Amino acid sequence: MSPKPFTVLGLVPARGGSKGVPGKNVRPLAGHTLLEYTARAARDSGVIDRLMLSTDAPDIADAGRRAGLEVPFMRPAALAADDTPMLPVIQHALAETANHGWSPDVIVLLQPTSPLRRPDHIRDAVTMLGETNADSVVTVVEVPRHLSPDYVMRIEEGRLRPFLPDGAGVTRRQDARPAYSRDGTVYAFRRSTIERFGGIYGDDCRPLLIDATESLSIDTEDDWNEATRRLAAR
Repeated sequence: MSPKPFTVLGLVPARGGSKGVPGKNVRPLAGHTLLEYTARAARDSGVIDRLMLSTDAPDIADAGRRAGLEVPFMRPAALAADDTPMLPVIQHALAETANHGWSPDVIVLLQPTSPLRRPDHIRDAVTMLGETNADSVVTVVEVPRHLSPDYVMRIEEGRLRPFLPDGAGVTRRQDARPAYSRDGTVYAFRRSTIERFGGIYGDDCRPLLIDATESLSIDTEDDWNEATRRLAAR
């Protein structure tokens, strides 16, 4: 594990009751569960001090332990609903780790729905966070130019209008300014960021640009099938 001036918690949120892809966290995908892909990338990154699972489901907890994740607490049902925001889940995990006598300086949120995640994505995010002293680092992908806010339109009273005023003069998509989307592969942030800003981003959020071919978030069966295809091609 690389020496670094702060302690890092890798937090894997995986609740039960998935609607889009039932049982996705324990269902084999190209021979491994999503938890196993996440654990392997975190372990091989060399920058995670402790890797913990936050779940409300006993079967996911068991699968997490088999994958090498710590499960020192269970998430309460009140924090495992379809509409539960991620922030209170993170805050609950931090409170639990503090109760067990350990408080990390940095949290790396690793949603298991990103099985294409590589160890260097995690390592680069943590390295950037340390080198820049930023509040957070988030992976992003470039949005296709035809979906740039400079180029897309809105409908106003039945008429097409540029979505942004600056887009009125953009007639070719190659002239649109680059735009970026948070892709969910890695969120790295300081514990102090949550304490100061009440969120994971803070005022100084840095982008870690990754290739779109390495980015995929599984929310539907179509996503699952695409992940199977891409993993098989590796």
